[in-house]
Amino acid sequence: MTQLVLTVVGDDRAGLVSALAQRVSDAGGNWEQSELAELAGAFAGIVLVTVPDDRVAELTASLEALDGMLKVSVHSGAAVAPASAHSLVFTVLGNDRPGIVREVTGAIAAHALSIDTFRSRTLDAPMAGGTLFEATASVRLPDGVDAGEITRALEALAGEIQVDLTVA
Repeated sequence: MTQLVLTVVGDDRAGLVSALAQRVSDAGGNWEQSELAELAGAFAGIVLVTVPDDRVAELTASLEALDGMLKVSVHSGAAVAPASAHSLVFTVLGNDRPGIVREVTGAIAAHALSIDTFRSRTLDAPMAGGTLFEATASVRLPDGVDAGEITRALEALAGEIQVDLTVA
């Protein structure tokens, strides 16, 4: 079996996921994992599928036929490093402003850590008015890396950029 990572984007409308899932199924593939969302009228996501080795070209051609409805890019799955038993999950919440994602991800990169998941959104501030920014990230910690060190760095950054930090 071959693992493929599909990136998808198109104008949001009914039936997009169904059309994609049908193509995967028709090629004997299995839908393993996905993150899909509607953002500002666009539908976008990433999907991990497995497909029999001898049907990869069939699936790829079938997905190309979706163009006009959904643009799908096919990427070969890479060998996955063994999952670390250690991860750090944290949330930042504060007044929305440009640069928060850059600063938080820069602090993570400065410690040479890999982000497993990063989800963000803006929401209305319930009492103060304005807009809040919230992001939740899961960071993989290689063996021997001190979670306290990255937590202290994130706490210092949170103070600098005036956001609340919650470490799970």
